[in-house]
Amino acid sequence: MDMYTEMILDLYKNPRNKGALKNPTHESKKINPLCGDELCLQLIIDDQKIKEVKFQGQGCAISQAAASLLTDKIKNISVDEAKHLNKETVLELLHIPISPARLKCALLSLDALQGALNK
Repeated sequence: MDMYTEMILDLYKNPRNKGALKNPTHESKKINPLCGDELCLQLIIDDQKIKEVKFQGQGCAISQAAASLLTDKIKNISVDEAKHLNKETVLELLHIPISPARLKCALLSLDALQGALNK
């Protein structure tokens, strides 16, 4: 468990895929009003495939680590595959128990992904 906790903290300090895309084809901004986490997810989709993904925002270690892990997972997958990702997918990526109070933090990036794909 400690190894996964350290991974979460490392991703919080050194997130992957954080930044902005020049010309995103899809974008979604989400806020968790319970704790103030904010996330903007940008995608470049070409030929029904996610070619590029970046996120910006601020929040707790769980929301930022989840965004980092999820953006890694969706690179180069089809839009259809991405639409089938769910809560369990994100929780498996995190590898740590998430309390009900922190679940919305963990799922913020998935919410943003779903919002971007449905536009």
